[in-house]
Amino acid sequence: MTRTEPTRLRIRRTLRLGRAIRLVWQTARGWTAANALLLAVQGFLPLLTLYLTKLMIDSVVAGTTAPDKSAAFGRVASLLAWTGLVALASALVRSASDLISENQAMIVTDRISDILHEKSVEIDLAYYENPKYFDTLHRAQQEAPSRPTHIVNGLAQVGMNGLSLAAMAGLLVTLHWLVAMVLFIAVVPGIFVRMRYSGKLYRWQREKTQTERKSWYYHWMLTGDQHAKEIRLFDLGGLFRERFRGLRRILRGEKMGLSRRRAIADLIAQIGSTAAIYGSYAFITFRTVRGDITIGDLFMYFQAFQRGQGYLQQLLAGMAGLYEDNLFLSNFYEFLDIRPGIRPPSNPRSFPKPIQTGIRFDHVAFSYPGGGRKVFSDLSLSIGPGEHVALVGNNGAGKTTLIKLLCRLYDPDQGDILLDGAPLREYDPAALRREISVILQDYSRYHASARENIWFGDVAIARDDGRILEAAARAGADSVLDGLPKGIDTLLGKWFEEGEELSIGEWQKLALARAFLRSAQILVLDEPTSSLDAKSEYEVFRRFRELAKGRTALLISHRFSTVRMADRIMVIEKGSILENGSHEELIRKAGTYAQMFEAQARNYR
Repeated sequence: MTRTEPTRLRIRRTLRLGRAIRLVWQTARGWTAANALLLAVQGFLPLLTLYLTKLMIDSVVAGTTAPDKSAAFGRVASLLAWTGLVALASALVRSASDLISENQAMIVTDRISDILHEKSVEIDLAYYENPKYFDTLHRAQQEAPSRPTHIVNGLAQVGMNGLSLAAMAGLLVTLHWLVAMVLFIAVVPGIFVRMRYSGKLYRWQREKTQTERKSWYYHWMLTGDQHAKEIRLFDLGGLFRERFRGLRRILRGEKMGLSRRRAIADLIAQIGSTAAIYGSYAFITFRTVRGDITIGDLFMYFQAFQRGQGYLQQLLAGMAGLYEDNLFLSNFYEFLDIRPGIRPPSNPRSFPKPIQTGIRFDHVAFSYPGGGRKVFSDLSLSIGPGEHVALVGNNGAGKTTLIKLLCRLYDPDQGDILLDGAPLREYDPAALRREISVILQDYSRYHASARENIWFGDVAIARDDGRILEAAARAGADSVLDGLPKGIDTLLGKWFEEGEELSIGEWQKLALARAFLRSAQILVLDEPTSSLDAKSEYEVFRRFRELAKGRTALLISHRFSTVRMADRIMVIEKGSILENGSHEELIRKAGTYAQMFEAQARNYR
């Protein structure tokens, strides 16, 4: 490490601290200011309480020998009343501060969650192929909701404790400067122990992020619905529970080892601190016995030392906490600092309406991030405007990847994808995707109403728009809606009460309706009827030509009864176009497509 590196690290930590304060201030400006004011008031009130108590004790002592007991009691009662009023004010300020802090924390936590959601949607799909991304996201999700509020409240507490400590230290200096010095010396070792082990804990948690994620992966599988059937059918519950317990044992053992070493170091620090504290108590008692100070002074100095020690501990603990928060907050900003590679250009090209010359893949090469195998090495193909093209090929040939590239979920490593002669990079990705309506093979099942499951295909229209029912009818989902208790407004899935579960085929019909709802120029169907029975499949594709009329359609299917209706069929093999032509042309060619078609048709004879 160079000499300048520690300085750079300190600068980065300071910048993170500044970002956190700015974030909390912008999110809850009024609540933050009010809380700071109340904490400042709390900082001064203890000194006033202590001084009033000292006067009251001295008045009691003096009253025991005073000739006029009533007057003496009147002075004591007056001081007692003032002390009570200050105590009530302290309680009121503390309650108000707690209420404000709780509200501030909720607002900031919700804002942090919103930022996490926004960033998660913004980043490239490629990050989901990278385990390090999930480590970064996991750390951000763990720490982000609470740390910024901790930092701002910690700063306010440090300020409050600093004010109170200054008052108590000034009071102790009037007795002897050494007593005030001991107050500081007694606490410092324990704080250094905490700061040292905060750094160790931070580094350990970063190193063990993937182990932590693995344990929660087994937890998710054991408690979620996605794997529930197979876990029971294959009796995997015991195996997954044992793996979860094993990972947690490792994490628990290592963390307890850290905690044990920290406890021993803290005990050693506390031994010296205790000796210094009780030495100061002995000095104060000695001065009282000699008659140098009054009984009220004894109480005041004792309390000043005890409270000063508490304020100093809280002050230094607050500073150590800020150090710890700042370390862990770096996880959040590490996630926020991820920059997406797929971004709109500074001057995006207007999307053509209608598309004039079509789509062209020009010598495209692509491999998934972190993967060694190339999906495409030199892919070239063209799709004309309004043309219906089917893609066929074995699993892993690259059909779905081609769709992801077209939707610009990924950018090719080499070559270009052109739309009306312009690279896709020159268009705004959001504008491009608005003109592509897609049903993917791994379509989503939204635990929302049936209406919303369709409406999510085009949220720009009203939720009660008649086109939603029309899309359901085109996809053959109207019969599904008729069978639901509340029709189209029935809640689907079993995550929430009164939800109705659908069959795989019924879910797919709703996904088709979602794709059909969007009036986009390009329609992409990736295995759109894989879960439908033969009758439903026939009904869908009977309407397909009418639905796709005037649109460019790209169809992926393993069922040759559906792809034969396309204008052209492209056979993809090993990332290249092996054959290209209409169904009749490819059958006459007697090549790969004809063999695949014959093999499938043989099963129906």
